[in-house]
Amino acid sequence: MSEQKTRTPDGLVIVDKPSGFTSHDVVAKMRGIARTRRVGHAGTLDPMATGVLVLGVERATKLLGHLALTEKEYLGTIRLGQDTVTDDAEGEITSSAGAHGLARGAVDAEIAKLTGDIMQVPSKVSAIKIDGKRSYKRAREGEEFEIPARPVTVSSFLVHDLREATAEDGTPVVDLVVSVVCSSGTYIRALARDIGAALGTGGHLTALRRTRVGPYRLAEAHSLEALQEELTVMPVAKAAEAAFPRWNVDARRGELLVNGVRLDMPEQYAGRGAVAVFGPDGRFLVLVEESKGKAKSLAVFV
Repeated sequence: MSEQKTRTPDGLVIVDKPSGFTSHDVVAKMRGIARTRRVGHAGTLDPMATGVLVLGVERATKLLGHLALTEKEYLGTIRLGQDTVTDDAEGEITSSAGAHGLARGAVDAEIAKLTGDIMQVPSKVSAIKIDGKRSYKRAREGEEFEIPARPVTVSSFLVHDLREATAEDGTPVVDLVVSVVCSSGTYIRALARDIGAALGTGGHLTALRRTRVGPYRLAEAHSLEALQEELTVMPVAKAAEAAFPRWNVDARRGELLVNGVRLDMPEQYAGRGAVAVFGPDGRFLVLVEESKGKAKSLAVFV
């Protein structure tokens, strides 16, 4: 038992996901590396995408549902001039309207319309459930269906480069190198589809790299190969302090909060979502949220 504890410390593992792996593939790989079944992830990445995937090991799995709701940041390439069935390069091309000669001003104007608080229709090959069935399963089976638009926030959507190119089938296309900062639940390939539709060229995502999930950045991420050599785990306390507001309490209040007693919560934490409670010795005790002025326990860590 002690050997297992040594090999598998509680905490987060920040993975630089390789292309071609599903998020579930990475979790399965990490279960082998960490020698535990208690591994989960905070928000998926499509197989084509690379970059930051936050995994929780052992007790840190209790943090994941709260981390999944945080802001995310991406670098990507959008190809204008062609549509695909999946809205990314993984899918079959469904139209090739071409896109050479696009004015940068026209591109920027449509990008601006997709920035801020918007209503977005997710891609049909997404994992969203429609009447209890995954959207991608309906799409694979050839069903005709609609996905309702959902509110998302695109805090920043910038074009860093615009390059004319020629697709493999000879279609003149334009590749946009973009960065996006957005709320959880935003589909970058849907942004690619929508900018292409607005410009009348069609569009899809050809590359995507997630550079940040909440406070966790690519600089902190490790490849699966590196983690195989040395399992690098961010301790639960450090992970919680990075992601959530910190509330320091004395030993008495800490004990009460750990046992689910709803104490008065300082006004400064009202409406701030999950809050990490630390005891006088610096130990991370419990994750709480404000509810009617009281601290409601979300997950205990001692």
